[in-house]
Amino acid sequence: MLLKVNPLAGAATALLLGTILIWELQKRATMTTDVAIGVIFTAALAIGTVLTPSEDLIEALFGGFQGLTLLWFVAGVLAVSVIIAFVLAFRHKLILSLFSPELAAATGVNVSRLNLYFLLVFSLTVLLGLRFLGSLLVGALIIIPAAIGRQLTHTLTAFLVMSSLASVLSVLIGFSISRFYPHLLIGHVTLNLTLGPAIIAVATVLFLMSLLRKKT
Repeated sequence: MLLKVNPLAGAATALLLGTILIWELQKRATMTTDVAIGVIFTAALAIGTVLTPSEDLIEALFGGFQGLTLLWFVAGVLAVSVIIAFVLAFRHKLILSLFSPELAAATGVNVSRLNLYFLLVFSLTVLLGLRFLGSLLVGALIIIPAAIGRQLTHTLTAFLVMSSLASVLSVLIGFSISRFYPHLLIGHVTLNLTLGPAIIAVATVLFLMSLLRKKT
């Protein structure tokens, strides 16, 4: 925004550079993927906050709804298709490399290259969420549905299905709330239910509901 560059184009460039940096950190240091992602994400968030003009800061952090063109819709569908195809095609190799990189390498898996593919797909997932949720909330829509799936399922296939359903349901309900009740008055308190916070609030409620079920 500060450099008059399309925010999504700038985000895509930053994510690509961050992905390469995280991949290199994994190879050259004793650092796990989640730690590397956390360090780079928080650093990028701080830098982005400093560089973003104050009038655009709220939308950059929490997202905002803008009308989708046909081109953006088609691009989004293609991106989601790529993510789903990757997860289905590489899910067993990903699990094996996660629990035992040495065993995965012994079975012929190129762990370093697989990590790069995973980070690229993860970055694509983040990029899709940035448009509406903003940089501060996009991680929540990745973490919370996964937590719901883990709480309610016992197999990988069921986990993937449940996590996807939780994500879709959160987006649909959150979008409906932000569309029809953007400012909900409860007593003397007015709730600002814009798109990003509304989606994450719904996802959080679904997670709390999932805790009612005891795992066996």
